[in-house]
Amino acid sequence: MTRVDFYLLDHATEGGRDAAVCKLTHKAFRLNHRVYILTHDHEHAQQIDRLLWIFSAGSFIPHGLGARPADAEMPVLIGCEEPPPACEDVLIQLTPQVPEFFSRFQRVAEIVDGSDGEKTLARDRFRFYRDRGYTLQTHNLTLDPTGA
Repeated sequence: MTRVDFYLLDHATEGGRDAAVCKLTHKAFRLNHRVYILTHDHEHAQQIDRLLWIFSAGSFIPHGLGARPADAEMPVLIGCEEPPPACEDVLIQLTPQVPEFFSRFQRVAEIVDGSDGEKTLARDRFRFYRDRGYTLQTHNLTLDPTGA
């Protein structure tokens, strides 16, 4: 059964949530997990794509934008649509609602910034998972002022 982890940022900062996405993606990649980052739209997917190239000096995370068949073997994919069938390891979920395909993943990471609106949406998603019997974990994240 899918395990769901909620990563709670201590406060809402410009770019804090995206910095947390990069940190979690980097950690998952180092542990040899395949990651799909689900964004709410194509612009946000492009933004995450750019950040993965520059977020940490000296690190490299091979990644692709979109779910094209040519990209399906990339260790990290970013998109705003359902991922290719081969993606079933880690889902970093950044949309307001629980995606229909979440349960095919072994792990789902929900990243929640400190804004009231985001917390409200996250509580709804938490209840959704809990009411269906999924294993839930909550982690508090603190990012330094530079977003690292």
